[in-house]
Amino acid sequence: MRGKARRAGAAALALAVTAPMLSACFEEPSAHEAVRDFLIGWQTGDYDYAARRTDGDEKAVGKALENATFDLDAASFRFTITGMRRAADQVEADFDAEVDLGENNPLWEYQGKIPLHLVDGRWKVRWSPSVLHPKLAEGQRFAVDVDPEGRQPILDRNRDPLQEKAVLHVAQVVPANLKDGEAEKLCERLSRITGFPQDRLLSRIRSAPPNVQVPLVTFGRTRFGQLSADLRAVPGITLTEQEQELAPASPKQIVGTVTAVTQEAVQQLGGPQRAGDTVGKTGLQEAYQEHLTGSTDTRVITVDLKTLKEVAELKKWQPDRSTAPVQTTLDRAQQKAADAALLGGPPGMLVAVQASTGDIRAVAGTEEYDQERHALAGKFSPGTAFSIMSVGGMVRAQIDPKQKLSCPADRSVGGAPFHQEGSPAGTSPTLQANFANGCVTALASLARRIDGADLAEEAAKFGIGAKWTLPLKAFSGVTRPLTGDAATAKAIAGQNVLVSPLSMALVAGAVASGTWRPPVLVTDPKTTDPTTDAEPPKPPDPIKLDDRTVRTLRTFMRAGVTTGSARAAAALGDPVHGITAAALQKRKPYAWFVGWQGDVAVAVLMQSSDPSAGAAVAGRFFQGLQATP
Repeated sequence: MRGKARRAGAAALALAVTAPMLSACFEEPSAHEAVRDFLIGWQTGDYDYAARRTDGDEKAVGKALENATFDLDAASFRFTITGMRRAADQVEADFDAEVDLGENNPLWEYQGKIPLHLVDGRWKVRWSPSVLHPKLAEGQRFAVDVDPEGRQPILDRNRDPLQEKAVLHVAQVVPANLKDGEAEKLCERLSRITGFPQDRLLSRIRSAPPNVQVPLVTFGRTRFGQLSADLRAVPGITLTEQEQELAPASPKQIVGTVTAVTQEAVQQLGGPQRAGDTVGKTGLQEAYQEHLTGSTDTRVITVDLKTLKEVAELKKWQPDRSTAPVQTTLDRAQQKAADAALLGGPPGMLVAVQASTGDIRAVAGTEEYDQERHALAGKFSPGTAFSIMSVGGMVRAQIDPKQKLSCPADRSVGGAPFHQEGSPAGTSPTLQANFANGCVTALASLARRIDGADLAEEAAKFGIGAKWTLPLKAFSGVTRPLTGDAATAKAIAGQNVLVSPLSMALVAGAVASGTWRPPVLVTDPKTTDPTTDAEPPKPPDPIKLDDRTVRTLRTFMRAGVTTGSARAAAALGDPVHGITAAALQKRKPYAWFVGWQGDVAVAVLMQSSDPSAGAAVAGRFFQGLQATP
């Protein structure tokens, strides 16, 4: 076994014998022993041991057995003796062979025959190439012809590819052009340059049909630039360029990157990949690697050593599964608008979802924030945006939205202090106005009228803490046990809870549609594992919200844009609803906008002390949508 890319089962080497009491059929049990010893030597790679049980030249037989392993690039052989027949001083043994072709190739099973005769009173295998396979003749060798399917694309919801063209550089070789010993020297030099195992490179050359271009190693632009001079100096190597749609389009970190397989990648993956293949390194490219790459057409053939032409096809397999694109819910037009909205501003991110379905339409972020780790899976304080979850408690407590509620600069609730920057001193706005402007001191005071357990229950209805089934890392939020007015007030103010931009975009979508829905990023395939028929994990059920709560929230969040602190989010087209919130986390000031226009719900989180920074980005995003079909 060579390398972790070989199947784990190859480590189990044991000669299975299913012909019990065969020795009882013969006066001389050594005929069975000769077959057994020959097959054990072949199976375990002890070719000298196997050759000694034949009547051929031991060095030539041992070399033929070793060549068969190289020519098939076999991870292992396994044999079963199925019968023996004797006629006078001749014996013929039947055996079943199982050859692990490794590297994403199937098992090759065939039946063979081993003739034996007595030589100086000892049973010997009558050697010829047909002992290896009944159709292998003198002057021929095995070869494995593989035709891999190309890597499939990741698509947006309109089936537009989320990749752009990139140039790959491929080091190839035609085995027939290499003289004796040149393949070994070529692989030794290529291994030193690339770090890929020499034996794996050599076995790929040895097992291929002689007259085909065999790709050995694939490089991206940067890596090729570093190694091109050394590669060009290797005799026998041909360097070609292949243009493939592999470079991720926006959102790049969600789509993910693709890299050529390296020695380290093969060791890490422990799977079917080999030098020259591509492998998803991050994002959806990594999560759906097996779907995107599928398997290969594989043939075992015999080749004439003089003409180098194919003689016979011994076995052919169709791929056991096809490659398939990954269909996402992303929308390239909305993604473009999201990316443009963030340009020129402070660090931040934006997540857009379809309110009526939970489908993720866009995930954007400046270079300071990773689209997966931060926008989908980040853990951030929501500030007073979390007060959305408290409105159900307000409705049950029959609090009048027009009730006056003072917004002082400082207030203590249950011993917990709260401070409002730039509060309108000496005024008593309505509850609706305090909500629209995100007055933390006013909203925190509601803890005296809203039960902490009820608030946590309301948050759960908006998906906070739900168990999502996305293929990438994501965070749905968390609330701590809310015992006492202080803890409840901190939750309303978003100080002792954590959310992600994705979770808050879904909160906005729930208010817009009246129903919270779990997020969806990929619609096809249903699972990241193409080898299983098991049903994929069931996502959480949608949760219909209380009608009175929804109506109140829509009124509050419309006021946030018309008269409140989210006025910068106003845009052409359908009315924009939303609120802003200020938050402080690890001494960094953040500005939220949570809202929607039409069926597009968004959460924007900007690293800024300007409370309107998130609303301004949302406004540019909504304006950008008007310019798209």
